[in-house]
Parts: sequence; structure tokens; C-alpha cells
Amino acid sequence: MEKTHSSERLLCLLCRWILLLSLLGLLDLQPPCVVQGKRTLQNHDLDPQLQLVDRKLITVNDKLAFSVLGDPGMKSPQVRVEVEAWDFCNRVGNFSSGSPSPRWADCADLQCSEVAGLSTCNVSNQVTEADNDLQTGDPFPMTSSAGSSSFTNLANADLYAVEKEKYLGSLCAVTDSENQLPWYFWTIMLKNGNFDENLGLCESFATAKPAMKSNFFTTTRRTGSSAAAQESSLSSSLSGGFPCFGKGCMNPPLVYHNWSSSDTLIDPQSSSSSLTGSFYGTYDLVDAQQIDSDNLATNVSYFSVTWEKNATSGSWIFHHLLKASLNYPWLMLYLRADTTSGESGGYPWDTRGMIQQVPVTPNFIVVITLNVIQGGGAESQFYLIDIGGCWKNNGLPCDGDVTTDVTRYSEMIINPQTASWCSPNSLSLCPPYHVSAADGTKIYRENTSYFPYSAYHIYCSPPNAAYAETPDLMCDPYSNPQAQEIVQLLPHPEWAVHGYPANKGDGWVGDSRTWTLDVGALSNRLYFYQDPGTEPALRLWPSIDVGTEIFNDANFQAAEWTVSDFDILIPY
Repeated sequence: MEKTHSSERLLCLLCRWILLLSLLGLLDLQPPCVVQGKRTLQNHDLDPQLQLVDRKLITVNDKLAFSVLGDPGMKSPQVRVEVEAWDFCNRVGNFSSGSPSPRWADCADLQCSEVAGLSTCNVSNQVTEADNDLQTGDPFPMTSSAGSSSFTNLANADLYAVEKEKYLGSLCAVTDSENQLPWYFWTIMLKNGNFDENLGLCESFATAKPAMKSNFFTTTRRTGSSAAAQESSLSSSLSGGFPCFGKGCMNPPLVYHNWSSSDTLIDPQSSSSSLTGSFYGTYDLVDAQQIDSDNLATNVSYFSVTWEKNATSGSWIFHHLLKASLNYPWLMLYLRADTTSGESGGYPWDTRGMIQQVPVTPNFIVVITLNVIQGGGAESQFYLIDIGGCWKNNGLPCDGDVTTDVTRYSEMIINPQTASWCSPNSLSLCPPYHVSAADGTKIYRENTSYFPYSAYHIYCSPPNAAYAETPDLMCDPYSNPQAQEIVQLLPHPEWAVHGYPANKGDGWVGDSRTWTLDVGALSNRLYFYQDPGTEPALRLWPSIDVGTEIFNDANFQAAEWTVSDFDILIPY
């Protein structure tokens, strides 16, 4: 056995030298070279430009890297999409009797055959309408991959939704032929920002500062992007500020579904497909009949996500629309890659997603093509990328204990109308220090000559941080199932060294781009709170998404954008 391992190591070393020589132009590599006994490299894989290939080895930034996604670059011919809907505290909360548990999926395979010289394709849907209509407490049907006993028909709506996602995942699972690991679906995340404080549905995690009330909300990340609006927000926070029109304001959405379908004739030898489908809906239950993507001027909330293939690149294109309304002024819509099992984004429950190996700071890269068609107005907090992780304040990994686990977010906002709230006059809205891109030195926020205030929108500390540096602003203690810490960034030359936008307007409306973001390197420079004297946490990021949240836009403008070529890469 040891001799076999030594031979494999020797072969791997030899291949690496061959690849290096070929990249330098010193060797014309004609035959394929097997690396680690699994991945085969052809000539076209050695292009110094970014090139996604079906075997997950690519060259990016002059380095070899491999994808950790089940669907690298969104190029699978199979549709694998899930929708999840959350209330303000990332729970299911209250919903109308007879409503489905808020998890839905569309998983379709295109099966083609040739008859009399013509290729005819049929769609095989792995999920049925009955599956999507399952309500809290319903027994789960028997599946070929897992018996019904594997999924518990719980009466608790929050826990049942978790089981339903796992059940839908069992129907949609795809096993990677290369590494034999399963993957499940791309996740469309919907969230309603309404919060009825009278119901007590969202637990406060302000254990370090229990006197802090929910009126903290308006002093943190929402309401107003200008300095004047910020000051107004800080004043109005004394009287609260959570949106809620009254009883029922925290309801989940009505979700409608156009199942993936195709009636197009295609070449059966082609890897591309003509499958297309969508989910769409509204939070305004009474006015649901008024929703129409062609008439977004009405005072009715609307969202939709449509998928179709890019015939040229082979990537799926996810087309998004989001509009808030008077009764639902704060809505969120993201396309997310989650881990295939375990906690995603720091949420304390098992999930099913797309990431087969969780990215770790500082070694991972995200590639994404983003086309912002409509920005959604001044209050559209649009994230080019949003990464979510979880570790305790003492640096230890999260273990499901919501009293000590802390969700950590880093978000790059590209709406040019979003101002920097972090300033020399508002140090509590800045992280305690910034790590310089030039030489890695720490620049403290009190250093008004060198601290890059305009590189940050806002920073807020965990509400259970016992030793947060003052002055500090505590993160909203309600809108997560556990405490959270948020670092929101703005385009700036400090981040551009990692492939991020350097200037306001980069990547915005009319400036569609394919981004190659060294997220691992940037995340290694960010300040995140830890208790004094503790070992630095291992920063794992089991959720990565792109999308927007719109809050209190008086004109109810729509945000519209497409995402394609999404990939997460680890240097090889």
C-alpha cells in the first residue's frame, strides 16, 4: 500500500512539473496528464485565461484551481433549484392554514432520443407538485433513495421546513461521478423584513447588553443611504422602527411555479439544453391577483427568478426581479450556494446545497457574472457578494448552541447611492481597525489621516460580545436565529487588489462584468470580533450569495439582475 501511495505522489509531482513547463511555454503538452489519478488535463485547460471545464481543473490568476461546487460554473444540463422563504428572524413563523411549508424545488433532467434522424427531448421532473405542497405535519412520501422514516413529520413549522428541504434534497440529489459526493440545488432565498414586536417570535441575542431594545434596528444597517438620512434614522430609532402593518405582517409569500420544460429539438450529443422555468410570487396575499411582471407600478410586492441556458457559454442564467410594497417595504432576494450538509451561513440546522467542500480563509476564489439591469433605487442594498460563516466569540467552531454561536457576514455593496456611514465622526460604525492592502499593517479607526473610512458602509459588533471595543454599535439582535456580526464594504482601491470593484459605479447598471474575486484573501484582512486572549478562529464560509435587499423605497422601484457562471474555486 505504501508503495502505491509513493507511486501516486511521484506521478503527481511529475505532472505538476510538466504543467509548469507547459505554462511557461517550454513544453508542448500533447497527451493528457492524469493528476491524483482522477482529473485529466487537456491542452485547452492550460489557457492562462479563466476557463471553466467539466473536470473542475482550471487556470485562474495563473494558478491551477478546482471547483468545490457540484455544478461548477452553472454548466450542468440538469435543473436543480430550491426556494426557501424566511420571516424576519430567519424562521418560518406564522403562516396561513393550508399553506405549504415554505420550501419548494424544481429538479429536472432533459432526456433526449433520436427517431428517424430527429432528436426529441422530454423533461423528467424529480419533484412533484404534491412534494412542493407538503404542509407542516404531513408525512413524507417513501422515496427510492431514503425511506419515509428518514424524515420526521414534525408539528413544529420551523423544524418541519428543515426536514422538507432534506426530503426535497433526497429527490434532487446528483452524485458526482468523479468524487462520488452528492450535491443538491442552487438556493433562492426570500426573506420578509416585517417584524411584529408584539408577538415575541424573534428571540433577542443581546446577552452582553440586555438593555438594548429593538429600536437599535434603525441605527444599524437600514433606512437611508445619505448622511442626513442616517441622522434622521438615529433620531427616529427612539420610537422603534421595525416595519409591520399589523397582525399577519410576518407571513411567508405566495409562491407560484412554472415547471422546467422544453419542447425544443436539440442535438443529443450537445451538453447544453433548452430547459427553462421559474418561481414567482408576492407577499401581498389579498392583492395576489394583481401581480404581473409587466406591470410593476402597482402597490403590490413581487419577486421572480427565471432560469434558462446561455447557448454560447453553457451556463445557466438566473434572471431576478424584486419589488417591495407599502405593506412589505423590506424584502430580500438572493441566489445562494450552500454547503451540501451541515450548517449553512451559520444557521443551526442541517441544509442541502451546492458546496461540496466548505471554503476556508484565505484560500478560495469566487467567479460570477453579474448584470444589473435595474438597481432598485437608492435603498437597494445590492450585494455583489455576501459570505456567511459561523464561529464562537472564543474562536471555537459553532456547534448548534444559539446562545454562543455567532453568524459572521461580509458583504460588498455596489449600489453607488449607498454612502459610507463609517466616518471620523461616527467611529462606532467602523471596525476597530483596517488591515492595509499595501503592507498588512493595522490602521486604527482613530487614525483619521490613514483609515479608509470610505471603504466601509458600516460595521456592527455581535450583541453577545462581552468585550467589544468602544465606541461600538451592536448588530440587530433579532433578525438571525443567533447573534450576528456584519462587515459591509463599499467599492474602494483597498479591495480592488483582490479583484473587487475599485470605484462607485463599477459593475452597476450598464456595466455587466465577469468578476474573479479573491474572497479568501480579502476575508483574511477583515476585522471580526473575538474575546481577548483566544486563538484566532478558523474562518469557514458555508454560504455564498449574490442579490439585494430593498428597504423603505418610497417609489417602490424594482431591482432586476442576472447571475451566471457562478463558481467557487480553491487553488490546487
